[in-house]
Amino acid sequence: MNLTRYGFENCVGAFFQMATSDAKGILPDHLQPMEAQHERSVMAVLAFQFTESEVGEYDELVMAIITPPLIEAGKPLPKAAFFPFMVATSTPESRAHAIERWRLPHHMADLDFDWAEDDGRMTLRVSDDGAPVLELEVTSHDFHETTNPYHCFTVGESVGAEGRFKVNIFMNAPHSEHEFEDGGLTLHEHPMTSMLTLDEVSTYPFREEWYRAGVQTFEELEEI
Repeated sequence: MNLTRYGFENCVGAFFQMATSDAKGILPDHLQPMEAQHERSVMAVLAFQFTESEVGEYDELVMAIITPPLIEAGKPLPKAAFFPFMVATSTPESRAHAIERWRLPHHMADLDFDWAEDDGRMTLRVSDDGAPVLELEVTSHDFHETTNPYHCFTVGESVGAEGRFKVNIFMNAPHSEHEFEDGGLTLHEHPMTSMLTLDEVSTYPFREEWYRAGVQTFEELEEI
């Protein structure tokens, strides 16, 4: 099996409640949202500082809907399953790579990432040619060495029709996770957020995660 590896300095992410009606409108027909409570689904906002890849260093922002994983005999149970509905990066090379290899939908512009770490808090401000896109704050807890499995679902062209794909991802790095609701999210009007009813997205997370320097490994993309 061919593996694709990405080295990163930091990966921060948080889970926020959103309107299930929006989640269902974003997801393809074969996927269903995971609800935190009735009519409230879950959106993940993830950000990476990649230091090693086939296309060099870059920053990446991922906005995804949480879905039930695809359970497979003999495979580890994923920590979470994601359907990324919008991805943005800081370089054109990284966008071309992710679109071609992983069928990930992208905002087709180089975004600016302003990272600021202070006393166990990472604040990320993402902007597009000076216009704000979002601000994400994630706080840390105890870090432990982990290898966590995840599923990522995507769609794309396959033999002239829309294909359904899954890729197994592993995060190998010191990991912090908690549900103290200390972080925050501010979303701005922008093409990246246009599929969301902004007032329906929680401004504080119910789960926060932070990976220190480590490796993200993708297995091969498989059609499902």
